[in-house]
This record gives sequence, structure tokens and C-alpha cells, in this order.
Amino acid sequence: MAGIKLHGNALSTAASRVLAALYEKEVEFELVPIDMIAGEHKKESFLALNPFGQVPAFEDGDLQLFESRAITQYIAREYAPKGTPLIFPDSKKMAILSVWAEVEAHTFDPPASKLKDELAMKPFLGLATDFAVVEEFEAKLGKILDVYETRLGQSKYLGGDCFSLADLHHLPIIHYLMGTQAKKLFECRPNVSAWVADITARPAWKKVVAMRAH
Repeated sequence: MAGIKLHGNALSTAASRVLAALYEKEVEFELVPIDMIAGEHKKESFLALNPFGQVPAFEDGDLQLFESRAITQYIAREYAPKGTPLIFPDSKKMAILSVWAEVEAHTFDPPASKLKDELAMKPFLGLATDFAVVEEFEAKLGKILDVYETRLGQSKYLGGDCFSLADLHHLPIIHYLMGTQAKKLFECRPNVSAWVADITARPAWKKVVAMRAH
């Protein structure tokens, strides 16, 4: 069987989302480093894998995929018997999971990513943070996390009583934000705070964090 190859790097939120899924499923894979500073993601060899020139790109035998959330869904289904179950066989439970996965992608991620860029990426690149933008998007994310606080008072995880893709997809952005002033948005909400502590302590995610440190 041809092995799995993930083209990207652990500092990428999208690539680390896939890394977390691979580690949760205990699937062997090869990480093919892509030096984005050197522009490797814009070279023809990479564009053949992802025509949009963004990491990650994914190969499993003759299957080629891009878009991190599509990749994690494939991993969860294709390797369902292995490791942590990340999806549910019951159609109604899966529908609830899918709702919260959609919330992550379309409601949580846009303001959270904006805050990550302003509070984590700009300082890393030596650029000035626009604190007016930070204030605007902290308010937006706070309103979203109010909804999360209610949801997480009803179930331990967003998709139900078990950890799933709906939770996993949040990990990369949360990891960045918890190292910034935006962590207060999570810590001031008891249910959200407990959820963040739970999912960020998972052994699979700790492996991704360790990769980022190298």
C-alpha cells in the first residue's frame, strides 16, 4: 500500500488540523516539508497537488486532496476502525456534528483567524498590530463564544458527548490565540475554558505542538 504523504508544515493552521487528525487516527504518514517563505507552495510541483498554491496537500496512494477540512473528513471515514472515532455512525448524531463543524468553518474561523493574524502573526513578522481591528474582532468572537458557552453546558463537546472533528478543527487557531491577549475570551467562559483545556491536552494535539517547536 502506498503511504500517506502530507505536504505542509506544522506552523500552518490548516496543515496542523490534518496532522491532528492523523495522530488521532494513529495512521502512519510522511510529512513532506513545504518552505512557504521560499515560495515552494507556488512552484509547479506543488501546484500539481494543490492548484491554489496553499498548504496542505495530501496524498493517499493515487488519491490527491487539498482543503484541510475535506482531508480530515476523508481520514476519519477511510480509517474509521483505527484510533479515535472522529465521526459518528448514527445519522442524527452525525448531523449535529456536521452543524458544529460548519459553525467552526464559517462562523468561528473568520474572526478567530483575523485575531490570530493581528496578535500572533504580525508580531512574529515584525509588523504592527492594529488594536482597533483587535477590539472589533474580539467583540465578534466573544458573541460567538457566548453561543459556545451555552452549547458546552449541554454537552461535553460541540458535536455531542464524544470528541469529534467538530472540536478538532478548532485546535490550530485556539492554540495561537491562547498565547495572546485573546485568551481572555476563552478563559472568562467556564464551559468554554474547560473545553479548551480538555481538547488542547489530548496526546495527539500535543504531538502536533511538539512538531511546531522544532
